[in-house]
Amino acid sequence: MSPPARIVIVGASAAGLSTAEALRRHGYRGRLTLLDADPHHPYDRPPLSKQVLAGVWEPDRARLRDQAQLQALEAEFVLGEPALALDAAARAVTTASGRVLHGDVVVIATGLTPRRLPGQDGLAGVHVLRTLDDALALRRELSAGGRLVVVGEGVLGAEIAATARAMGLEVTLAGMGRTLLGDQLGETVGTLLGRVHAERGVRLRLGAAVDALAGDAGRVVGVRLAGGELLAADAVVVAVGSRPATGWLEGSGLSLGDGVECDARCRAAEGVYAVGDVARFAHEGLGRRLRLENRTNATEQAQAVAAGILGADRPYTPIPYFWTDQYDVKIQAHGLPSPSAEVTVVEGHPEQRRFAALYREGGRVTGVLGWNMPKQARLLRQQTLTT
Repeated sequence: MSPPARIVIVGASAAGLSTAEALRRHGYRGRLTLLDADPHHPYDRPPLSKQVLAGVWEPDRARLRDQAQLQALEAEFVLGEPALALDAAARAVTTASGRVLHGDVVVIATGLTPRRLPGQDGLAGVHVLRTLDDALALRRELSAGGRLVVVGEGVLGAEIAATARAMGLEVTLAGMGRTLLGDQLGETVGTLLGRVHAERGVRLRLGAAVDALAGDAGRVVGVRLAGGELLAADAVVVAVGSRPATGWLEGSGLSLGDGVECDARCRAAEGVYAVGDVARFAHEGLGRRLRLENRTNATEQAQAVAAGILGADRPYTPIPYFWTDQYDVKIQAHGLPSPSAEVTVVEGHPEQRRFAALYREGGRVTGVLGWNMPKQARLLRQQTLTT
């Protein structure tokens, strides 16, 4: 099988860039084009809610590669240009300017779009955090101090709350869940993480839905909960989750559900692949379909997609992994921990703020978690998790 002459990668963040780099490492010498709506050269997203938001890093430090490394890829970067449509059968991508990019192979790496609350787009002082520009706009807002309300009890909301509190702001975190990260890591870990935030001075308003954003003269002044309580705010961050960025793929001929539906080789159609947060693939080892929203998957899946484009025929069967840093806490989760699992601490102790735990469902270990125990968590992963 001869390699494709032209490959178009839609999305130039971690997943798209890693795909391009893997192709070149495997000897691909054809034409590579990377298209992205973001005007900036590829940058890393995990630091946006921490180092960049806090002002510890300037934007250039979050760049994934320097200019010389990007030039060495010998790829065309089309930045600040959103993709509007895909003809999957013709493998043709139409951009916002009307340009049509043809590829023998198209890789979809468009990631996620933040969910929004009704009315938030008409109010100044309300933010989401997905892009570098989002992080810088929020950083400018927070530099004035004052009261911040974070809506959303997941990883992103908790990280933003921790960063803002360390910057000296008054922080309230509201969310429908009973605990922080409860939907991902369960009540045991979520309750402890809530205690950490409360000890640092974050006000938690959990288990309550947000009814509306309150504004005055076009600017947000608070968040009203379903029970009537008004959380006063000088700024609000909405971190209520994201959805796969697939709107531009309507009518493309691809199967779209919770992301771009792919087979076990990350193929969405003949000559069309998906990678990263946007890809929902069949995991043969686990016997289920997954869509993974984490930095590690973006890189690992890119290697599998590049190999598949160049003729390999191997299923993508990762052990999922994500991490979060909040204050002096580093949480690392391997596998598929869930709130329904039985959690057993096997090393350390939660009260010591240093422990490793196993998640079991049906008598089988499905996840491993380390709280300030990275080495022990890795060892437990090697001993207990397989794909």
